[in-house]
Amino acid sequence: MKKYIAIAVICLVAVVSFKGTFIKSEGPHRLELLFLGHTPKNHDSEKLAEILSKEYFKSGINITYTTDVNDLNNNTLSKYDGLIVYANYDRITDSQAEALLSFVKSGKGFIPLHSASFCFRNNDEVVKLIGGQFQTHKTGEFPMTVVDAKHEIMKGLTPFTTWDETYVHTKINPAIHVITERVEGDHHEPYTWTNTYGKGRVFYTAYGHDERTFNNPGFKQLVYNGILWAVGKDAAKQLAKLKKPQPAYSDAAIPNYEKRDPAPKLQAIMSPEESQLLTQLPVGFKMQLFAQEPQIEKPIAMAWDERGRLWIVETVDYPNTVLENKDQGADRIKICEDTNGDGKADKFTIFADHFNLPTSIVFANGGVIVAQAPHTIFLKDTNGDDKADIRQTIITGWGFNDTHAVASSLHYGFDNNIWGTVGYSGFNGTVGGKQMRISNAAYRFAPDGKWMEHMGNLSNNTWGVGFSENNDVFYSTANNSHSDYLGIPQRYLATTGLPAATSILKIDGHYGVHAVTKNLRQVDVFDGFTAGAGHNLYTARNFPKEYWNRIAFVNEPTARVIHRSILEKDGSGFKEKDGWSLLASADEWMAPVHSEVGPDGAVWVADWYNYIIQHNPVPKGFENGKGNAYVNPLRDRTHGRIYRIVWEGAKPSDIKKLDKNNPADLIKGLQSDNMFWRMTAQRLIVESGNKAIAPQLYGLIRDTKTDEIGLNPTAIHALWTLHGLGLLDGSNAEALGVAEAALKHPVAGVRKAAAAVLPSTERTSKALLGANVITDSDLNARRDMILALVDVPQSDQIGALLLAAQKDPVNAKDKWISLAIEAGIVKHVKGAAEGILAKNKENTEMEALARIPANRVQAVKIGVIQNEMKFDTKAITARAGAIIEIEFTNPDFMQHNLLILQKGTLEKVGAAADKLAQDPKGIEQNYIPKMPEVLFSTKLINPNETVKVRFRVPTEPGDYPFICSFPGHWRIMNGVLTVTAAQGPPGQR
Repeated sequence: MKKYIAIAVICLVAVVSFKGTFIKSEGPHRLELLFLGHTPKNHDSEKLAEILSKEYFKSGINITYTTDVNDLNNNTLSKYDGLIVYANYDRITDSQAEALLSFVKSGKGFIPLHSASFCFRNNDEVVKLIGGQFQTHKTGEFPMTVVDAKHEIMKGLTPFTTWDETYVHTKINPAIHVITERVEGDHHEPYTWTNTYGKGRVFYTAYGHDERTFNNPGFKQLVYNGILWAVGKDAAKQLAKLKKPQPAYSDAAIPNYEKRDPAPKLQAIMSPEESQLLTQLPVGFKMQLFAQEPQIEKPIAMAWDERGRLWIVETVDYPNTVLENKDQGADRIKICEDTNGDGKADKFTIFADHFNLPTSIVFANGGVIVAQAPHTIFLKDTNGDDKADIRQTIITGWGFNDTHAVASSLHYGFDNNIWGTVGYSGFNGTVGGKQMRISNAAYRFAPDGKWMEHMGNLSNNTWGVGFSENNDVFYSTANNSHSDYLGIPQRYLATTGLPAATSILKIDGHYGVHAVTKNLRQVDVFDGFTAGAGHNLYTARNFPKEYWNRIAFVNEPTARVIHRSILEKDGSGFKEKDGWSLLASADEWMAPVHSEVGPDGAVWVADWYNYIIQHNPVPKGFENGKGNAYVNPLRDRTHGRIYRIVWEGAKPSDIKKLDKNNPADLIKGLQSDNMFWRMTAQRLIVESGNKAIAPQLYGLIRDTKTDEIGLNPTAIHALWTLHGLGLLDGSNAEALGVAEAALKHPVAGVRKAAAAVLPSTERTSKALLGANVITDSDLNARRDMILALVDVPQSDQIGALLLAAQKDPVNAKDKWISLAIEAGIVKHVKGAAEGILAKNKENTEMEALARIPANRVQAVKIGVIQNEMKFDTKAITARAGAIIEIEFTNPDFMQHNLLILQKGTLEKVGAAADKLAQDPKGIEQNYIPKMPEVLFSTKLINPNETVKVRFRVPTEPGDYPFICSFPGHWRIMNGVLTVTAAQGPPGQR
């Protein structure tokens, strides 16, 4: 897994065409280093890589981080000037060793650090290359002893003292040149040395166990000097010739959230060319400037029309200019067009203006839909002059009390609806005659605004939605949850009594954002995601294959980063892995807020370019303004840039535009390898209402071919196009037959699309069962097809099949499939709903209780008196309605549990416990009677085991018994929880 650390990349490349073909320049260039780390934290390679990247960034060194030892191959290594290893890999394969040795022998640099001397011990030649092998260590603080003070590596370096592991080496290569030693008594241990191999150089130091050394200025200087020596004189000379922007800094009123000393200063504005020189992309990628100020200002969102033209939303009013009369705003919708094919916009047309705080734009119904709280607005040009003639509100009710928590991220979905997100400003209004109120939520609505559905809730302020090519839906939130997954829409889970937050799962697999600037300024979630925005996947084929339908881009403008979220299947759902950065900058004004695959297969970036990103809370010394954002005159209102990120191996796009009146053109669009063109073609066909195109759609659906990654996205779009044309409402037998046959398509994504587009009828029910959807081999498809069964008319047969499926261990351990089956049982098994609703209500309440902070919870400890079958606490008092957490410990020689009972039910529950004791299966219930009189309980806990139970105290004052219900215990092993409405302190005796 590659992880890109942004240190800086030179982007002044001569572009010979818009198609992404480059003339490679010779001469000055930044150093490209591959850093091989590992996942264990005993030697925190990720932390070291971050520290070194920030330290060396403006000196011109790019570091690419990886934890995949398979990157030791000729193709990968050939892209780099040097290789850093800081990890614990015991073995190296013959092919990996050959690649490493050839890499160094050819004249490249090798920089093994610290634990690297214990790597690859199975290969004597590699050990010889490193120069020695770790043998043993203790720990302690010790000074550096310099052996060769005149060596280049010691230039400008003051010997330092640090706490570290005291390495002792073996198998030391006599050819090494020792630069420093660690002296202990009479023992002189080589600690920093150099070696040569062919034309290449090796630098090694044993320093570097943890942050005590990582952050030592002497260590950072030592490694820097070692890198420059190892990569060789030619590479070092070219680096020295490279232009390295050094922006000016000045004193200014800047919030100091991190309480830095000295306080941060204001960086001067940089030109796009200078900004690119302080921005790194993965090796082999380049940035191309498409548009900049003064032609554009403050771009916050982008979209493209069927002619491939870029449309942007400009918001100079953000965040404090909140107007009652939105028509008096200064914000605009602008078309940015490249008319001569040189890769830069040269024609700018204002499509519509006088907006106030618009946040998103999407094409639909022959026009565009714009999110501008409190309204969702439809705009359309009726005479072809690129000016909006129609401007109408289609939805109203979006909150705007906080201008960075409003409706955003509008996307045209596979289902031909518009999808979006909203933060805590929320929505409270009526759509299609139905009252809705949502907050921190995902939603979708019909393009005409007459219908809207709440899809699920997220944990905090939300600003990002993205679709995979198989129609899996992902989200991002601003704060510490940058990757979330829509597992099951809320409407299904509502039938089982589960809350909307259950629909969307936090799946991110890491915390760090991997900024490359030392001057990171964040109000919270420090060094993490506090302004996550967007979650668009790479859905074209003009990047390397590792990106295809697998990597999503999450923008983090406070960190000046576009993060790569690697999405991997996890049962029927997904999990996210850290892919580090697609883009990361040390220009403290660069602010990527939107990144998305464009018509050419490149990733386009809206750079909002602003030094002040933070919204709230209000820093000391500042005032809060309208929009709940603190007022700061440094907020920029005039700059903005659009970039394209292109791969040097990209092929030209075979589609430049689509003619909405040409069916053959639109069918070609559905067959594109770029989802932008497929979705655009789908939308145009649906909007045309041209049902005569159906036979060609049938042919696309029947095609069973797959692409290089096993997908057939064309068939998926063709199915949804049929659906959008209304051909799957039951009136067209041929269309139904084609879709039903697709339930057995060899590609899982097509199967689940077929299940989703079919009408909820008896006929569909039979087709689904005939395709054995409940046992589909692909768990992601199985889940969605089970949900399709939830929608068909009630059927005892389906109910029986779902009850059986519930017992399948694969289904039972899969979060989403088990929930889908439960929703199906509620629908199809008569009498099952009551029990499921009660169970989920209890579980939901328990989960809510678990989230309550500890300082709002009364903590009680109860133990067992050994050999006496008695609790060591006989009485507890608590206020009515309070939250209490009992920590129950069992030091006894036998099992015990703890039950809290309803008032006056000791004898009744005790009798039920006695009866349960006679049941051979009673232990499966932990000897806890299933009756409403048992309010709260723990499981049976074993000797020397501890368990906690948290619950809300009953609201009615009185004495509530607590017992152990293990057979025969309850009569003497009991006590009383006294609930009081008085304000006296709770306690226990």
